Amino acid sequence: MKKPITSRKHSTALAMLMLPLAAQAALDSGAGADASAGTTAQRVHVHGERDNEFKADQAASGKYTQPLLDTAQTVIVIKKELIEQQGAVTLTEALRNTPGVGTFFLGENGNTNTGDAIYMRGFDSSGSLFVDGIRDIGSVSRDVFNIEQIDVLKGPAGTDTGRGAPTGSINLATKQPLLRNIGDASLVAGSAERRRASADVNRVLDRRRGIAMRLNVLDQDSGNPARDEVKDKRWAVAPSIAFGLRGPTQLYLDYLHVKQDNRPDGGVPTVGLPGYSSPDPKRPWIADAPAVDPQNFYGALSDFDRVRADMFTAIVDHEFSPRMRLKNTSRYGKTRQFYLLSAFMGNTANILTPDQGDPATWQLARTTRTIKDQENTILANQTMLTTEFDTGALRHTLVTGLDLANEKQSNWSYLGGGTLQPANLYRPDSASPVTGLNLVRSGARTQGETTTAAAWLLDTIKIGERWLLGASVRVDHFDTSYDAIALSTASANPGLPVGTPVPTHVELTDSLVSGKLSLLYKPTPNTSVYALWANSKQPPGSNLALSTSASSASNPVFDPQVTSTTELGAKWELMQKRLGLNAALFRTNVKNEVEQDPVDLKYYQTGRKRVQGVELSAIGELARNWSVSAGYTWMDTSVEAGRLVAANGANSLTYTPKSGFTSWTSYSFPSGLTIAGGARYSGRLLRGTDGAVGTPAYTGDYWVADAMASYALNRWVDLRLNVYNLFDKRYVAAINKSGYRYTPGAPRWASVTANFHF
Repeated sequence: MKKPITSRKHSTALAMLMLPLAAQAALDSGAGADASAGTTAQRVHVHGERDNEFKADQAASGKYTQPLLDTAQTVIVIKKELIEQQGAVTLTEALRNTPGVGTFFLGENGNTNTGDAIYMRGFDSSGSLFVDGIRDIGSVSRDVFNIEQIDVLKGPAGTDTGRGAPTGSINLATKQPLLRNIGDASLVAGSAERRRASADVNRVLDRRRGIAMRLNVLDQDSGNPARDEVKDKRWAVAPSIAFGLRGPTQLYLDYLHVKQDNRPDGGVPTVGLPGYSSPDPKRPWIADAPAVDPQNFYGALSDFDRVRADMFTAIVDHEFSPRMRLKNTSRYGKTRQFYLLSAFMGNTANILTPDQGDPATWQLARTTRTIKDQENTILANQTMLTTEFDTGALRHTLVTGLDLANEKQSNWSYLGGGTLQPANLYRPDSASPVTGLNLVRSGARTQGETTTAAAWLLDTIKIGERWLLGASVRVDHFDTSYDAIALSTASANPGLPVGTPVPTHVELTDSLVSGKLSLLYKPTPNTSVYALWANSKQPPGSNLALSTSASSASNPVFDPQVTSTTELGAKWELMQKRLGLNAALFRTNVKNEVEQDPVDLKYYQTGRKRVQGVELSAIGELARNWSVSAGYTWMDTSVEAGRLVAANGANSLTYTPKSGFTSWTSYSFPSGLTIAGGARYSGRLLRGTDGAVGTPAYTGDYWVADAMASYALNRWVDLRLNVYNLFDKRYVAAINKSGYRYTPGAPRWASVTANFHF
């Protein structure tokens, strides 16, 4: 029997090229046989393997050694083909392909969250973002121009990544050099003056020695279709080179440089939204005020958000034998974010109503000038040894490793933020002058540093052909130090001259042990059912800041937050393994939350929270040329002990939709036309409570539908049209803790993309 052709990309085209040659060989063979022996000509079967645009078979991390079908955990992989088809350009946009995950939280009071402030299964996961397995810190918006796939790992990831969010982590796998020449470029134009250009070029420099180079570049200068005056301007370059791609030892050298010069968005007042009432009992008529235009911009044209990020990565991958492999990853990264934001609080003092009967005269005071100057650096090294061996009838895949990391975060305070005049509530003028704007560092600053050494062991044991047992353990030893210099005030430091530097030093040294245990059974080769238990721990200072406040969970006197998750799941591959179906039931318990005793008013770690629910997904091909990616989640969240956290008094967690749904499907016609579309749903969001009066306690649920059509003019050029929010749905995408401000969802808008292949 002839062996099938199994090359992954362009294999269908290769099969078509080989078919005439194989047929001719068969005819020649048959003719010769007929002439010499009178036998019947043999048939030649040529098999080709098509790429599956949406379905991945494996997570990018080497810690997940089994195919996704045999991985006892909810792992959603978002491939670049799906991201590109949707026209998604940021991590936040790409994560819309997994339900119940998003940037739902706008921030507290005048502090507006920037970048990838991601909530997942009830908890903030912004500090659990990784690039090629190394933690990526900094509250910036990440572009996906250099990303091959995104792995969303749901459930505690303590044994995989160490400290982190209770409910999962996100790993971005970057594009790496390949041993084939490719070239792709894209030009995008769209609503709100969207302009974007990107290119991805790979060239083989020496095929015999396995040397290749890849270059990804990006330039973008765009507005925001949902907001006036907000802009998103960035450029980036990501060169990489690889050596030894044909041999047992491979070396990858990657560099990433990103520069952003954006105008940030402080949000829109919630005046007039459902659930809004007057913040001032003396002015009850404010409750009847109409809603503002969601595109209004309440900042100043002098507001800015400047980001500079540099990351250098070296990866050495050596195969000792088919059953033993060593991988070492070294990383140095630095990210600096400097922004000035004109924020506001729509409380009694800041809503001005000079003429009760004429809302056109009402004003909003913009007194919260927010300045952030933060620098994050990381120096990390990760060593991972993967070994396959047998102990009797048991077949082991053992991954052992060592993580070493030093992370630093510095913040500087400023004077001279200037003063803005109140804005007209319904017709704000972003060009109004800012008086006294002269930014200078005040002398107050903070610096946090965490050094971590971790060892881990992940073992997958195959018992016969149907059972897989997973056992993992990780030990992290960390040392966190936090230094702060505050400037004395007359009330807080009566014995010191005002403005005198007052230093504070706090340290914490501890060790964490986390584990994971799973059992998976395969009724058939294409199905699996599993049970999982895992835990994770998040110590004080996990965000590189410690506190001496008795009410803060970052106080080193407190124990780590402890999370445990149980999950029961089933996975099924059908349609010749081209479609994957997944179902999981999960329950996550989080304890050691800091709570105040109502009697003695002291703080104890008696708080407990719970998230439980179900998640379903279908990813892959329904038929030839018909692809789908869909997911649904239902979550029941509760505070099991301690005070309730939702503003409406419900026993639920905040910024977590009870139900979430996402879908995208595409069909390609032989003519070169591809049509696609999808819908996503998010349930209502409960905001937190901080004593704000009159603001909405929650946002409404919503559906949004998008569509796409593309046409290949020839093998070198194709055009794509994306239309977002087809039915022009108005909705609230995020709300802040006090409920004074919200982020509106984008109205209907469109973009046109020209893709070039060379």
